[in-house]
Amino acid sequence: MKSLLLVVFLSVFSSVLCAKTSVKKLVCEYHENPVGIDVEQPRLSWQLYSDQQNVVQSAYEIRAAGSVKDLASKSKQLWNSGKVESDKSVNVVYGGPQPESMQRVYWQVRVWDNTGKASSWSEPAYWEMGILEPELWKASWITLPNEPESEDSKPAQYYRNEFSTSKSIKSARAYVTSHGLYQLFLNGEKVSDQLFTPGWTSYNKRLQYQTYDVTEMLQKENAVGVVLGDGWYRGNIGWVSANGYYGNDLALLFQLKIDYTDGSSEWIVSDKNWKVNNGPIRKSDIYNGETYDARMELTGWANTGYTADGWKSVEEVDQPKDLLIAPQGVPVKAVEEIKPIEFITTPNGEKVYDMGQNMVGWIRIKMKGKEGQKVQLKFAEVLDKEGNFYTANLRGAECTDTYIFGKDGEVVYEPKFTFHGFRYLQLIGFDEIPAKEDITGVVIYSDMEPTGTFVCNDEMINQLQHNIQWGQKGNFLDVPTDCPQRDERLGWTGDAQVFSMTAGYNFNVAAFYTKWMKDVAADQLDNGVVPHVIPDVLNGQGGATGWADAVAVIPWSVYKIYGDTRILEENYPAITKWVGYMNERAGDDYLWTGDTHYGDWLAYATTRSDYPGATTEKDLLATAYFYYTTTLTAKIAQLIGKPQDTQKYKQLAANIKEAFNDEFVTPNGRLVSHTQTAYVIALTFGILPDSMVDDAADYLAKDVEKFRHLTTGFLGTPILCPTLSAIGRDDLAFMLLNRKDYPSWLYPVTQGATTIWERWDGQKPDGSFQDVGMNSFNHYAYGAIGEWLYNHVAGIKVDENNPGYKKFFLAPNPGGGLTQVDATFNSVYGPIKSDWKISDGQMIYQVEVPANTSAEVVLPKAKVAEINMDGDLKSSAKQTGTDVTVSVGSGTYTFSYPMAE
Repeated sequence: MKSLLLVVFLSVFSSVLCAKTSVKKLVCEYHENPVGIDVEQPRLSWQLYSDQQNVVQSAYEIRAAGSVKDLASKSKQLWNSGKVESDKSVNVVYGGPQPESMQRVYWQVRVWDNTGKASSWSEPAYWEMGILEPELWKASWITLPNEPESEDSKPAQYYRNEFSTSKSIKSARAYVTSHGLYQLFLNGEKVSDQLFTPGWTSYNKRLQYQTYDVTEMLQKENAVGVVLGDGWYRGNIGWVSANGYYGNDLALLFQLKIDYTDGSSEWIVSDKNWKVNNGPIRKSDIYNGETYDARMELTGWANTGYTADGWKSVEEVDQPKDLLIAPQGVPVKAVEEIKPIEFITTPNGEKVYDMGQNMVGWIRIKMKGKEGQKVQLKFAEVLDKEGNFYTANLRGAECTDTYIFGKDGEVVYEPKFTFHGFRYLQLIGFDEIPAKEDITGVVIYSDMEPTGTFVCNDEMINQLQHNIQWGQKGNFLDVPTDCPQRDERLGWTGDAQVFSMTAGYNFNVAAFYTKWMKDVAADQLDNGVVPHVIPDVLNGQGGATGWADAVAVIPWSVYKIYGDTRILEENYPAITKWVGYMNERAGDDYLWTGDTHYGDWLAYATTRSDYPGATTEKDLLATAYFYYTTTLTAKIAQLIGKPQDTQKYKQLAANIKEAFNDEFVTPNGRLVSHTQTAYVIALTFGILPDSMVDDAADYLAKDVEKFRHLTTGFLGTPILCPTLSAIGRDDLAFMLLNRKDYPSWLYPVTQGATTIWERWDGQKPDGSFQDVGMNSFNHYAYGAIGEWLYNHVAGIKVDENNPGYKKFFLAPNPGGGLTQVDATFNSVYGPIKSDWKISDGQMIYQVEVPANTSAEVVLPKAKVAEINMDGDLKSSAKQTGTDVTVSVGSGTYTFSYPMAE
């Protein structure tokens, strides 16, 4: 017996000794080893990993230096935080000397856990500054002189220059931007896999440049080449048949800094010595597609030794450099590839490939042809009810890529400066149809880190989740667009606002939204109006309730998901300007009435004469959003240390609340707009007095029971199921989720949808379509149901009092016939798991809580005495009505118990 106890003791003691906390996933400003940033006080984050439970960071130490070697030398370090007693491991502000332009800083961190044990130093990470001072831009803007005028898309421009290096190179960085889109080549090789650079910003206020480490690409003799296409800058934009919104002339700004091992440096810059020409890309338009004439190819143009006969000398132009900024967002890349699932000859005789997925990007095709032969690739989201190629819903967008063969034979072609939203590919002008294996769908989107998964035992709901994620992929292309296929593709604020929390479950969107919100602030009008679309290409049209409120709602979502207070501080002036505008429009009675709004956009409509549809009064919605955003502003003011503003906005909110109830609510809690949207807005925003909440909840429930379907639009739909759940009517919420007839989330799934639709009935049961003027089949707004799937059904729920999932809830809610849900979410602290299964009345719930966090697990329909769980947890288990709550630290846990009826 003694020997057995000794073995057990040694085993436990060995386990404690071997237990090790490590530090991994070091990021700076949400990026891993970023090169070319301009955040002057970068924030550093890391994650803890341990094989033990209940691990919390008690202290950290960060050290930073100019090289990896110098990190270990105190005298050579740029900064050492010393041992800081803190559990903070996300967005710790760098405290060393402000880095200089183009300076690289290496850093690493070690931590102490709650037992006082120190980890090893992490692997080194780094960030590198970009160009902070405009005067360091030594290059000149250059352009093609005397370009012929044209109302159509103009040919792409090819720029080149050659240079020599005679000494040993230590490092080399290229800094590049353009008016239009660019692709950069060195010695014939494409420098980066980033696409659609420099990205889409409010170009007249903010223009991004990119930084590339090209050290390994340089030789003694070098050639640099850059291709420019129209892009958003001068291509068609904003659903009008006009181009040149930002300007009519493309231009390039390029500089290469070479540091030699002898300590000297050299600059290679764009200037009057460069040459420029047109080439095979005859048209490059985002809406209309690309035309490529291979007969005009410039073979070897980006290599040394190329004879540039017929090329023109560039013209230097005076363009500003003080609005140049380093990117903070996520670069667009070709992230996935898919192959077609079927070849179809339609009843009209069209030759069509079905890619099997409504995607965004283009086709890479291997094809055969003869010199001068023209072939076309046309793109569509759907086939009509007869099975023919359908493009009417693309409106004015041609969505056609044209290729003209330069010689007889086989080629591989893909476009450079256009993208399409499509599932179906039509081939026109081919003598020989390429085989399936010769067709590849190149899927592009902002290369966000996937963070969430949701899988359940219902395959239709799994397809809904698939559609939500693919809708986000297709529309998060440097800006959050409404749709990716027709002549629009704009950064609509309302869509982004309602979807922001769902977006943050599916992907890491912190950097994506940080970048976009700066454009929101930049394009905000002086009177506080937030434009409908960002970047603003509608000439200041804005100020719509539920749309403009993105200025506050999205920073608040980012704060909740990532614990990021800087985004609140940076956007606070824009938020308060918007509240000020609403206050001015409302006036002394605090009711925002009479202005033009989108309202509950695309809410349920019917042709029944006795019920024309669910129309929620826009004045009610405007005043409710005025209240909601004002309450958010009060919270934000408190968080960022503005107590006087906190009281100011709290009082304003109280005044709005009183006015709202006097104007829009009867004494019995009935709203003047007796719609599902009106009730969920009032209940979720907390604008009703406590005495009326139960009555309003009852009106909502009765309306859903009456129709047995949703009647909501863009503003009401995202919070419909969450509100029903909050008032204790999960039965109705799951009924709506499971409904398969129009209108519902699953109706498009029954029609074969692979993304979220713009309209509930984009395709009707008889195969006909909704109005072509507005009928996108890839429109993510209604995908906001994803937030409820993650935080309510799966139970992974943020606690806004402990943002960033520092402390959170794991509170699943089985229902609707679901017997199994497996959800994961990779938070800024690490992976969270919520996996529940019901079998023969037995609930088995497995959870994972990352190190340096804690969670409150809520076990539904449970009794403390009947739960099988780790013995150490039983002391914290509490019976709360029909549920049991258990507080847990980091680690993995399994709970099992018979579910009460």
